[in-house]
Amino acid sequence: MNVQHFLLRVDAISVWVGKASAWLIIGLMTLVCVEVFKRYIMNMPTAWIFDASNMFYGTLFMLAGAYALAQNAHVRGDFLYSSLRPRTQAALDLLLYILFFLPGVAALIYAGYDYAALSWRIGEHSTVTAEGPPIYYFKTVIPIAGALVMLQGLAEIARCVECLRTGEWPSRLRDVEEIDVVAEQLAHSEYVDEEAREAAIERAQNIEKAARQRGMGGEAET
Repeated sequence: MNVQHFLLRVDAISVWVGKASAWLIIGLMTLVCVEVFKRYIMNMPTAWIFDASNMFYGTLFMLAGAYALAQNAHVRGDFLYSSLRPRTQAALDLLLYILFFLPGVAALIYAGYDYAALSWRIGEHSTVTAEGPPIYYFKTVIPIAGALVMLQGLAEIARCVECLRTGEWPSRLRDVEEIDVVAEQLAHSEYVDEEAREAAIERAQNIEKAARQRGMGGEAET
């Protein structure tokens, strides 16, 4: 297995987990809508809805971490970074991954495992509300999410090394982006002529490319 194949395999895992966890939004929305109806229409609020909503959102947030890293979507201060050459970017990224990412995520996995194991041993339930729901399932997500982020982080480190070797960022698995939705909407618009449509799409693509410059060259389609 060559480096590029390994990178795309890891990207595929992160993207799949991210898309699968995105369905939790449906559950969260359902919980909130049901609770609003019960609380304000039927005057029958449910105590555990608050805990359940937190767990749905927290699980989504944690499991989406590796997906965001795979898509280069984490927020970065790139005022100077985007103007650097790829090898300089890779050297800076590699240094920061070694100094901060690896120790931080390793600590998250280690502490999260102990945190979840203790919760399972005592059969922990939420104390936020009376008769709160069990939360050991939720706490188990912490080390799992940490392991997924660590796997994707190792792929990003490999990308940095490959960029230092070749001078170009390796391709990454590309997912649908907001700009694709905009282009699709403009393509079917009856109120925008072809020239204006193409100009608008090109400007939006240039903005998106400038904002996500690092490591997105030679993207591979999902």
